[in-house]
Amino acid sequence: MTGCAVQPPQNGANAARSPYALRTGAGAPLGYGEAAVNLPAAGQTQKFADAKPIDENIPDVSGFKQTGRASWYGKHFNGRRTASGERFDMHAMTAAHKTLPLAAYVRVTNTTNNKSVVVKINDRGPYVRGRVIDLSFAAAREIGLQSAGTARVKIEGLTQEEALAQRQEVVASANAQQQ
Repeated sequence: MTGCAVQPPQNGANAARSPYALRTGAGAPLGYGEAAVNLPAAGQTQKFADAKPIDENIPDVSGFKQTGRASWYGKHFNGRRTASGERFDMHAMTAAHKTLPLAAYVRVTNTTNNKSVVVKINDRGPYVRGRVIDLSFAAAREIGLQSAGTARVKIEGLTQEEALAQRQEVVASANAQQQ
C-alpha cells in the first residue's frame, strides 16, 4: 500500500483501527519496510472521495506466476485508502502488487515452509527494491513471515471461478463471525 495511501481521518482515537482491532483490542507490530515509505506531506495528499471499492468483474490472472521476496505492512497504514479505494485493513487477506490488476486474487506460498494464503490485490507496491508483493499483517501471519519481515514466495494467479469461490468463502466466514 505504499505510495498511494492518504492519511486516515483524525476524528477520534479509533479512526484508523480496523473493526477486528476495535472488537478485540488487538494490535500488531509495524510492518517491515514501512520506514522506506515516503508518504506525501500534509496538504499534498490525494483525495479518493470518488473511488469505489472494486468487487465486480474479478480479473482472471490464472496465467500469472512470479517468485521473489514478500514483505508486509500493517499498523501505520491501517485505515488509509488503498489504490482500489478500499480502506486498508491489516486483518484482511489483501496485498499490494505493482502490476497485477486491482481486485485480482492470487495464491502466495512461502517457499521456506510451504504455507500458502489467497489474497486480493487492492493496492500498489511494494516500492522497496527487491520485493514483489506486500502482504497485509493477517496474510503475512498466515504464511509465517510476520516475525522475519520478509520471505521468498511464489505467487500464482487464480481464475475468475477460483477467485469468486474465495470471495464467497471470506464473506461467509465474516458473516459467521458476526453471529
